[in-house]
Amino acid sequence: MARQVALLFVSLAFLRSVFGQVSYSIPEEMAKGSLVGNIAHDLGLDVKRLKSGKARIYTGVGTEYIVLNKEKGVLVVKERIDREALCGQTTPCALDFQIILENPMQFYSITVEITDINDNSPAFKNNEMKFEIRETVQIGSKFVLEKAVDIDVGINGLQGYSLSSSETFVLNPYRTGSSRNVEIVLKKALDREKQERLSLVLTALDGGDPQLSGTMQIIITVLDANDNAPVCTQAEYRSNVKENSLKGTVLTTVTASDADEGPHGLVRYSISNVPDGALDLFHVDNENGVVTLMGKLDYEKYRHYEIDVQASDEGGNSDVCKVIIEVLDTNDNPPAINIMSASSSISEDVKPGTVLTMMNIQDPDSNENGKVHCILDQSLHFTITSASNNFFTVVTDSELDRETASEYNITVTCSDEGVPSLSSSVTLTLQISDVNDNAPVFERSSYEAYIVENNTPGLSIFTVKARDADWKQNARVSYILEDSSVNGVPVSSYVSVSADSGVIHAVRSLDYEQIKDFQFRVKAQDGGSPPLSSNVTVKILVQDQNDNPPQVLYPVQTGGSVVAEMVPRSADVGYLVTKVVAVDVDSGQNAWLSYKLQKATDRALFEVGLQNGEIRTVRQVTDKDAVKQRLSVIVEDNGQPSRSATVIVNVAVADSFPEVLSEFTDFPHDKEYNDNLTFYLVLALAVVSFLFITSLVVIISVKIYRWRQSRVLYQSNLPVIPYYPPRYSDTLGTGTLQHVYNYEVCRTTDSRKSDCKFGRAGSQNVLIMDPSSTGTMQRIQSEKSILDEPDSPVEVSPPPKENFKKKSSHIHVLYEATVISVI
Repeated sequence: MARQVALLFVSLAFLRSVFGQVSYSIPEEMAKGSLVGNIAHDLGLDVKRLKSGKARIYTGVGTEYIVLNKEKGVLVVKERIDREALCGQTTPCALDFQIILENPMQFYSITVEITDINDNSPAFKNNEMKFEIRETVQIGSKFVLEKAVDIDVGINGLQGYSLSSSETFVLNPYRTGSSRNVEIVLKKALDREKQERLSLVLTALDGGDPQLSGTMQIIITVLDANDNAPVCTQAEYRSNVKENSLKGTVLTTVTASDADEGPHGLVRYSISNVPDGALDLFHVDNENGVVTLMGKLDYEKYRHYEIDVQASDEGGNSDVCKVIIEVLDTNDNPPAINIMSASSSISEDVKPGTVLTMMNIQDPDSNENGKVHCILDQSLHFTITSASNNFFTVVTDSELDRETASEYNITVTCSDEGVPSLSSSVTLTLQISDVNDNAPVFERSSYEAYIVENNTPGLSIFTVKARDADWKQNARVSYILEDSSVNGVPVSSYVSVSADSGVIHAVRSLDYEQIKDFQFRVKAQDGGSPPLSSNVTVKILVQDQNDNPPQVLYPVQTGGSVVAEMVPRSADVGYLVTKVVAVDVDSGQNAWLSYKLQKATDRALFEVGLQNGEIRTVRQVTDKDAVKQRLSVIVEDNGQPSRSATVIVNVAVADSFPEVLSEFTDFPHDKEYNDNLTFYLVLALAVVSFLFITSLVVIISVKIYRWRQSRVLYQSNLPVIPYYPPRYSDTLGTGTLQHVYNYEVCRTTDSRKSDCKFGRAGSQNVLIMDPSSTGTMQRIQSEKSILDEPDSPVEVSPPPKENFKKKSSHIHVLYEATVISVI
């Protein structure tokens, strides 16, 4: 028979924005490769979308009869389809499957209806049927025949019967689909003597084109009189039975009565007609007509049975009792979970509502037993929704954070509504992939580190550490020194930062005296795209080292002259001779200075204050003490190791200058130097004398009308502003300079050869001697300032004449501070 593909209809209905349904209709028994329909066109999809979306057919656990040709976008037949094997007598018969697309996930429901063709002939269970009929049977008696079975449906199914030509029997009219039996009716009385045996042919016909048929031989044996047939008590017997009923369960009892007596009235029961495959399920007792269950029922396969129980007597008379059995559903099937499509990994920045998994849930039970609902064991970030009947999707319900949880095991539990409820579950493993959403975080909000000065370049100071909660490349932290300056110098010339480890190294050797502390910023940047970063402030504190020896400020040490301190012989015990003034540019205990007398001409005469450097007499000065006293004072700091400086203090023990001149004039000097210096000193003396006399005249004139004001000005206790040398620091109040000392240096134009020095400590007398001078020094004692007593003259004693004759002399004159200021 030629088979043609008849496309009956195509309908497309979108359930949601991502779901659609298409229906096709094809006949059964189509050849492999036959076209079912152009699914791409019917769904409005491009063939490229089928390829890029990896389109595939999902059929669940059933056989795949239809395949998708992604190249052409059509559905074709993969396997021969037998409608009768697929659906039996169920109409309509359809194949339901889904087409799944990815990126994004979509699915479409496809229904292919399989229409019947006339490929099966009507068939009888038995090739022949025998009757034994008594001759006394009345005209019009009916004899029930076996029904033919045609597994085709509709017009191709069984349509009617025909009986071969006979003068004795006629076929009772039969209407397709009715519950009436196929019967032959006696239209003429039997006469065993005329015809003992009759043979008829019953033909079953379907309505297909071409028409198919099946035949059964009817053999009738005419018996002697038994003219009453059994009669069923009820035309139909109904029974409801649960599908889980046990073997041997009594379904119903069929009864029939026969008006005959004796052996002709004994009724026997037998099953005369059952649906295909149900013969072994039921049994009827031959004698009492009890119908019992002999096999296992399955509501999901057969829900309704109709069987014919024939009641016959020994004379061949019979009646048929119809037994209708309704199978009741029980909740004996748990939901079956079928994963249609699932994502095993998603990014942590996906938006809520992203589809993760699509599932198809099947429960073959009916009514409440087949209604299914699904839940998740954790609903913090996910939820499950029903896309359509029996289709569920797992979607994200909130934002995800890989740093909080990098993997989820999502258990989906589906339960039906039966009593008791049955359930099934499946666990979905979902990996969360990382995105760069966390900036590096330093372990501290700021850092502070110490480094000892004079360090080696390249020394590791300390390490900054930042952590990134992201993963792999996004968590790889690099450290960068931000551009800044320290005292106008780029910070990169002081320190460097290791990009990988965060170790901070000193680039140069640091000097505490130049820079005590500085700060900069370090940036931590991850390896994500785009990168994220944070920064932190680092403060470096330079610690002092005892790398500077004390510096002696007073007395000033020169190479060409000797400064001597005058001590009168009448000085008492504790007389302040002078004070050694020193500073140390280091800090802290490295700058704590102590003074010790290292060497002395007479150690029993002088002592040095340990903390203040004051040189005082220990005992009363006597006439036996040498005029020239030489003291060596060592100044030592408190560092580890300590550093020191030594100063020579010359002390003259005398009441007048002439007494000590000879002690300080034995120093050789260059003649040329003496001659030059003498000339300049004489010239300076003349100029100073002229200026002094002029100043004195001016002062006397002014004093006439400013007498009162000048006395107030010069006799008042005005504050004294001390002079501190550069880089001097008072070390923690130890009193390095406990008193005010003023000192100045007077030089000529040729300062290299000038040795005229002036020094004054309070009101004490100072003797300044030049070793090259052979002349005498004039000692000037003045307890009051010249400005305080303007009328008092300044006396200068000329040197003895014999000294001028013997050798060239340098004249050193010591004036009070006011005289030097005038110069």
